[in-house]
Amino acid sequence: MPPSKKRKTTRSGAAQTAPEPTVETEATETTATVEEPAVEQPTEKEPSLPPSNPEPSASTSTSAPAPAPEPEPEAAPAATAQDRLARFRALQARAKASSHQNLQEATKESQRLATDPSQLTALNRKHAIASHKLLKADTEDAGEDFERKRAWDWTIEESERWDKRTRKREAHRDDTAFKDYGRESEKAYKRQLRNMGNPDLERYTREKMAAIEKAAAAGTLDIVETEDGEMIAVDRDGSFFSTAESTAAFAQHKPEKAAVDRLVADLRKAEEASLRRRKERMAKNGEDGGDVTYINEKNKQFNQKLARFYNKYTAEIRESFERGTMV
Repeated sequence: MPPSKKRKTTRSGAAQTAPEPTVETEATETTATVEEPAVEQPTEKEPSLPPSNPEPSASTSTSAPAPAPEPEPEAAPAATAQDRLARFRALQARAKASSHQNLQEATKESQRLATDPSQLTALNRKHAIASHKLLKADTEDAGEDFERKRAWDWTIEESERWDKRTRKREAHRDDTAFKDYGRESEKAYKRQLRNMGNPDLERYTREKMAAIEKAAAAGTLDIVETEDGEMIAVDRDGSFFSTAESTAAFAQHKPEKAAVDRLVADLRKAEEASLRRRKERMAKNGEDGGDVTYINEKNKQFNQKLARFYNKYTAEIRESFERGTMV
């Protein structure tokens, strides 16, 4: 049986392969290590670990400076992960708050749509009436004058305006019935004045100043300044305030677009009111709401007789004629 081979260790292999001077150096280093165990010397296998207390020497004075220690590579990824987690949680909180707010707004909107405005107005009116009656009962039980106590909350001007409004309302309620055509025309005139809106004083002042400047430039009007600094226009020959020039300029007057639109709207409203009254009158008399094709009652009966016999033949012709497709 052949003898077993001995496994070479690192120290023994290095001792066998290295020359004799190396062996002596290794022995010397081993001895130094045994004598001074507190000081560790660097070996060839660990060149990256410098000695704990390096001694300055002439050979190392000219070498490059030692590199700075590198930062820990795990610190930056950890901080980035924490930032991402914080932002994600902030987004989650914002989404939760938004969904909660949207749910509240949707609930309020559904409740508002489900509530009838007329019922809400009626409830408010009933609440006001009940509060008025309760206050009146409490005041009378206390032996005080209710009207006098309620008048403390109003000024004299407000009380006068309210009394005037009450009298006007009572007069209007008593004046609803037909009396004569003159009274009806007066009511229509007042109604048109109310619907006309406020006068355009700026435009009036602008046109007035333009007319005064034009007359002053023509020499028919003098502008005189008084001692108080007030400007007075003096007409020399009386042509500025005459109606001849204003009558001639009436044909050249061009109204604004808003005024024209208001006039068209008033005419359309009057026509709609006339048609509505006509339909109400015809419905009251038992007539249909169709087009009027007669001039009197006898002509109406004759047209109805013709319709009974010839409508089945002339219906298509009349429909085509109304559509405009009939040549």
